[in-house]
Amino acid sequence: MSEASEGNTPVWFITGCSTGFGEALARNVLTRGWRAVVTARDKSRLNGLVEGAGANSLALDLDVTDVAQIDAAVAAATAKFGHIDVLVNNAGYGYQSSVEEGEEAQIRKQFDANVFGLFAMTRAVLPGMRQRRKGHVINVTSVAGFLGYQGSGYYAASKHAVEGFSDALAFEGAPIGVKVTCVAPGPFRTDWAGRSLAQTPNRIAEYADTAGARMQATTGRSGAQPGDPVRAAEAMVHITQIESPPRHLVLGAIGFEAVTGKLRQSLAEIEQWRATSVGADFPKP
Repeated sequence: MSEASEGNTPVWFITGCSTGFGEALARNVLTRGWRAVVTARDKSRLNGLVEGAGANSLALDLDVTDVAQIDAAVAAATAKFGHIDVLVNNAGYGYQSSVEEGEEAQIRKQFDANVFGLFAMTRAVLPGMRQRRKGHVINVTSVAGFLGYQGSGYYAASKHAVEGFSDALAFEGAPIGVKVTCVAPGPFRTDWAGRSLAQTPNRIAEYADTAGARMQATTGRSGAQPGDPVRAAEAMVHITQIESPPRHLVLGAIGFEAVTGKLRQSLAEIEQWRATSVGADFPKP
């Protein structure tokens, strides 16, 4: 049987395919002749992506903050392809502000998309993976899932939430054949820092050199980031083809250095305070 034959190809379900990582990943999957459910809030934006893919593709409207749409999309995917092998929770966006200047509505909107939508999407797909004792959930997080930069406190909080969720899911999924990977990109040449980015302008002078400066730098480098979404897509495909995929995959040199530096710093600090930490237990008899 050839790789492109229908019965021998994986079925991917990818959220947020209109631009960036989602578009690059969907294009990679479909070019291989694999099957893919590709989604966006407006599926008409996916016409160029699925053109020529024929029966291997299914384009759907999907706003991950709408649970009814999630359930309908998973039902449509199952009706067409029978199952889902790989779920890629990619939909989401960035929001920047200083912590003090963060707007309640913007913060909640961010969490609805980046956190609660991802949770609901995963819950909808898990029953099929559990029944088949097979599946791979890939959550596109960020370097911000490991550390919070000034100006991105609420975005970092959303990605930290997904990391904790994924830890638990990995433990629960292991006995039933469900693998979990968080893909954490650094700066990549996507729309994250451009059209997709929401910001609350910095007006408090005391934050001008921290949050304000960081926000200006972020928008200023949009379109010039070193990360290549096409290569990122290739890396994501690769980890689904190996027996033991990583729990974490950091993408890009800047991201790699930032995450490993942060983890080393955190470990050194925790170990420095070991005596105080263990001293908080009841004394041993």
